[in-house]
Amino acid sequence: MDKSALVRWKSQIFNYQQGVKVSQPPQQATLFDLAPAHCDPDQIDPFSLQVRSLSFWQYPTDSPGDACLYFVIDSKVPLLLYVGETCRSNKRWKGEHDCKQYISHYHDLHYKYGLERAVNIAFWWDTPTERKARQDLELSLILRWRSPFNYL
Repeated sequence: MDKSALVRWKSQIFNYQQGVKVSQPPQQATLFDLAPAHCDPDQIDPFSLQVRSLSFWQYPTDSPGDACLYFVIDSKVPLLLYVGETCRSNKRWKGEHDCKQYISHYHDLHYKYGLERAVNIAFWWDTPTERKARQDLELSLILRWRSPFNYL
């Protein structure tokens, strides 16, 4: 990918995701007052979460971690690059993970063309502990934000 293609690609993703941030999702009318679901993908804003270093998984810990959704974000732009789910937040990135390779290529291209980037990770902890529900929420967020590393 040459520099202009990379810049254009990032711009298209940025424009789409900014549109998602500012648009209001359609509201369905109900006959009864229902409590809002705490896991509503339209209410989860990955860009509002505290970001951490991608090397978080190398820090010593006594626990395998908790269930969560995680978001790989280039905070420089900002771009949501990847959405993932896990039941063991401290273990998931210690092994093989395709996203690590995508991030490496992303870093390499930015270095090659002298472009700035700040790729970090953010966690959303209020996720279902049941795997199927967590995966359904993950898929909804991938489809909503169109995170490019989920489509590779």
